[in-house]
Amino acid sequence: MKAALFDTIGKPLVIGDVEDPKPQRGQILLKVCRCGICGSDLHMTAEEVFGVRKGDVLGHEFSGEILEIGGDGGGLKVGDQVSVAPIRGCGSCASCLRGEPAWCEKMTLIGGGYAQYAAVEAHQCRRLPWGISAADGALAEPLAVGLHGLTQSGMKPGDTVLVVGAGAIGLAVAFWARRQGARKVVLADLTDLQAERAMNLGATGFVISDEEVASKVATAFDGAPDIVFECVGRPGMIDHCISLVRPRGKVVVLGLCTAPDHMDSFRAISKEVTIIMSVFFNMHEFANSIDALDSGRFAPQNLISDRVGLKDMPEAFEALRKRTTQCKVLVDPFAE
Repeated sequence: MKAALFDTIGKPLVIGDVEDPKPQRGQILLKVCRCGICGSDLHMTAEEVFGVRKGDVLGHEFSGEILEIGGDGGGLKVGDQVSVAPIRGCGSCASCLRGEPAWCEKMTLIGGGYAQYAAVEAHQCRRLPWGISAADGALAEPLAVGLHGLTQSGMKPGDTVLVVGAGAIGLAVAFWARRQGARKVVLADLTDLQAERAMNLGATGFVISDEEVASKVATAFDGAPDIVFECVGRPGMIDHCISLVRPRGKVVVLGLCTAPDHMDSFRAISKEVTIIMSVFFNMHEFANSIDALDSGRFAPQNLISDRVGLKDMPEAFEALRKRTTQCKVLVDPFAE
């Protein structure tokens, strides 16, 4: 099969031929329909800390059609369209049985979506309901990450929300915040490239992050927001969000930052700010994210900005390292 393969840190992915995967007992073989290019994949190919090896197939936001089942498919059958939760646990511990494989002692984050076929555990898959296409099913994973962040925040209807960072995860948080009753949902970013997309996903406002951002946020909220979501993942951003939230407000951190960070702890304690870390999701949130794909006015499909085939994928992947109007680029492994 064709696949996009990791080569070397700092180098583009390479399209090559690799052996077709074979499902083991308890696994299913998928024909990959779509796989989203994720910001964490950009990190993995640029930083040694993740331990990616030459020839690895990345890509963890994917959906597809079941071609073969190895043993018990857990109710799934050949021909089903599914979304894949890329968090693989043992399947039998207390965390896994609660639908929380991310906190299983044997948890691994799988890839495989940047290829034409993938073998995954049956319990990682959720069948797509009638009317939801596998082409949209690849959005379930980033949507679930956003939903988990919102759940962690304890947001209540009527709360005001600021999302710092208008990437796919920040936009997903904005979508869920509006869907679950936030009174105001404002995004802040260095450019307005995603402003229209943000409004289409339910945001009520958008501000440019510059030296005047504090006053812009104060104007947008008639004060300070109840909850600030950090969706950038760079040193200094947690401290920045603490400066913007109201006293006794919450800062929820979803941004992936691999470098040491710092903050003004005196300011944080003076405001009695609650800082909450959020990573991954549980399988209930994953299922809810699939259901949200059959949405109304503020459709998650607004996250999608482009579709590319495998041959064009490495170029599209590298282009995402720079700020453009692109948001969620989906890879179609069978497109010419």
